[in-house]
Amino acid sequence: MTTHSALRVSPRQTSFARIPNHIGVIPDGNRRWAALRGMDKGDGYAYGVQPGFLLYQRLLEYGVREATFYGFTKDNNKRPPRQRSAFTEACVQAVAELANRDANLLVIGNTRSPAFPKELLPYANRRVSFGKGSINVNFLVNYDWLWDLHCARRTGRLASHLIPRVDLLVRWGGRCRLSGFLPVQSVYADIYVIDEYWPDFQPGHLDAALQYYSTCDVTLGG
Repeated sequence: MTTHSALRVSPRQTSFARIPNHIGVIPDGNRRWAALRGMDKGDGYAYGVQPGFLLYQRLLEYGVREATFYGFTKDNNKRPPRQRSAFTEACVQAVAELANRDANLLVIGNTRSPAFPKELLPYANRRVSFGKGSINVNFLVNYDWLWDLHCARRTGRLASHLIPRVDLLVRWGGRCRLSGFLPVQSVYADIYVIDEYWPDFQPGHLDAALQYYSTCDVTLGG
């Protein structure tokens, strides 16, 4: 696991030994970013939508085939009502905007919970194509790793079984933990942690993560 201030790496660095097929994204630090600016903590989520599309565009340019974004978890619902409303609205807004782009969308989460946004039910637990479907984009919405594993115990397959193994997991906000992000698919993921908060995303962050990934050996335990 590596943690860096990725701003030290030039965003013009675009030559990599290899590109991961599937990148996991934990866009952390929205609340801390807002608090530093004297805002309500919940205000930070709205500023996290457009960075996601800057990253999406960069992923397309580099030929990444799949990306999974952490929307919010079951545990996030313990936060104050205003924050819950804000991160739910941000997820709905992101999906609405993605519908006007090129992607194969899959939303994974517990739809039986009242915390799952009804606006996202048409995309829940199945893949829906927009435009040319240039990249698979997955959102974890009201996701819970225990729910995912219990589904496998009941049915013989994960609730998230449509999502393949994660090659590279990139987390913003400086914290070195999975926070329950797809524990099965992430079992052999290389993890790169960026100190900057998610609303301060810059394309050079991804370049730094890909540069790191290019230095990692891939043995999958062999």
